[in-house]
Amino acid sequence: MNLPNKITVARLGLTVIIILLLCLPFSAFGIHFPKYDINGVVVELQYLISGVLFIIASLTDFLDGHIARKYNMVTDTGKILDAIADKVLVSPILILLATNGFIPVIIPVIYITRDIVVDAIKMQAASKGKVVAAIKSGKYKTATMMVGTTLVFFYNIPFEFINIRVDLFLLFVACILAIVSAIEYYHLNKNLIFEK
Repeated sequence: MNLPNKITVARLGLTVIIILLLCLPFSAFGIHFPKYDINGVVVELQYLISGVLFIIASLTDFLDGHIARKYNMVTDTGKILDAIADKVLVSPILILLATNGFIPVIIPVIYITRDIVVDAIKMQAASKGKVVAAIKSGKYKTATMMVGTTLVFFYNIPFEFINIRVDLFLLFVACILAIVSAIEYYHLNKNLIFEK
């Protein structure tokens, strides 16, 4: 296993830890994470730890691809692992943040639905021996979502102090970009989709 693939696997590991931090009933085991009052904003250590791990995992998303391309270490295994790691990093975490009341449910609904549509297009292309290249709006969507999600983990600080929900704004922008990128993928590949 080459270095980029090891980084991708590490991202999967970090994601599993974040998911466990967000969904395990720690209080049932007698574990209570401390809470802190920061200028009137009550934050839980559980989410701060998750936020730090999410930042590291998000950075590895860019790092593994950069190393693989720069040193000609791109492999089919790496492509599959990276796609899985990307989905696992985003979808479950958005669902859990929505379940825990941090973000509106519509955000993971839009985001995950978009991924299903785009993945279906990519699978159709792959079945015909074609590769669907990434597009800029998709990359902007991912970057915006990661920044917005990071702010959610950190309770929208420092913007929360001036009552501006930058975290939700960025996540809704990511949703708009998700829809735009899905439409772009469709238009770029509609001939392939309906090809007999």
